[in-house]
Amino acid sequence: MRYALIIAGGSGTRLWPMSRAKLPKQLIPFIGGKSLLAIAFDRFESMIPVGNRYICAGEPHRQAVLSALPSLDDAHFLGEPMGRDTLNAVGLGAAVLAAQDPEAVIGVFTADHLIEPTAEFQRIVAQGFALVERNPETLVTFGIAPSSPATGYGYLELGPVIDGDARVVRQFREKPPLAQAEEYVRQGPARYLWNSGMFIWRAATLLDCIRRYEPAVAAGLAEVAMAWATPRRDEVLAAVYPSLKKISVDFAVMEPASRDPLVRVAAIPMQLAWLDVGSWPSFAQTCPRDARGNALGAARHLLLESDGCLVASDDPRHVIATIGCRDLVIIHTHNATLICTAEMAEKIKDLQKAVGEQFGGEYT
Repeated sequence: MRYALIIAGGSGTRLWPMSRAKLPKQLIPFIGGKSLLAIAFDRFESMIPVGNRYICAGEPHRQAVLSALPSLDDAHFLGEPMGRDTLNAVGLGAAVLAAQDPEAVIGVFTADHLIEPTAEFQRIVAQGFALVERNPETLVTFGIAPSSPATGYGYLELGPVIDGDARVVRQFREKPPLAQAEEYVRQGPARYLWNSGMFIWRAATLLDCIRRYEPAVAAGLAEVAMAWATPRRDEVLAAVYPSLKKISVDFAVMEPASRDPLVRVAAIPMQLAWLDVGSWPSFAQTCPRDARGNALGAARHLLLESDGCLVASDDPRHVIATIGCRDLVIIHTHNATLICTAEMAEKIKDLQKAVGEQFGGEYT
């Protein structure tokens, strides 16, 4: 049976001050009044039943997630007692689902991307499910044509065509230096794609890979899975999960799998509009703009002789007003306001940490 597992554990510190520990970016209703998580969950409407959709996120966010997704029941929330990177998040989902359905085929999806059009996304995802169902030893990932030499993404080096437009992945190249990324972009999407962070695999195949490449993690996940349907679940999870090696699924599984003769790694191109909403400049791309290129994410604003600014507020009655500003990011919340130049937005993560150290956790 087909399942969707949405990983929603990111902290979103580059979207401070709106993204906070208690309300991380995937739960903020700032995309047309909807959260990124709700958009990701609804993306599978008519494709995967609600009963086959699961969310994996931090246990402290359980109630916030359930409130954001009224059709999700408590049993379909997989709560991590602490973040241990993506290997353990996807491994937990695979272990729990394999215990109840040994033939489970799981699609792993992100909670912080905007992907359009939905119908084409569903068609490509269905192609991935069908490929895994025909070839249970295959691990499928989805690739995005690079639009710039971004150094914050992993890249997929493509090999021969194997099924439709699916290609063998010769190698994962994680977050290369700028010169290397520029070379990948120069060679074009026929040779290199961005790694989207979305996958499809048979749960049993993924767990076999984890047993071969990270046996200690596999043993811990097996212990958690055995206790999952028992009264000892929380006790075992709290004891075992924090001890698991913190590592991404790309490094722990996908890289060694691309060299493993027992499995095959395939990439399917996603020729879609795809936006990783992980920073204020990327959020600005989701906003309407005025005639001077200002991105308008605040309900009330008055921008005089200002160009290329982003304004956003979580208070619909609060007015943001500017005169003569250029390329600023201005974000208002109930107890913190951010003002920075767009070119310095990558440093917001450092600023958020410094604010917490100086003024306390209520501001982070």
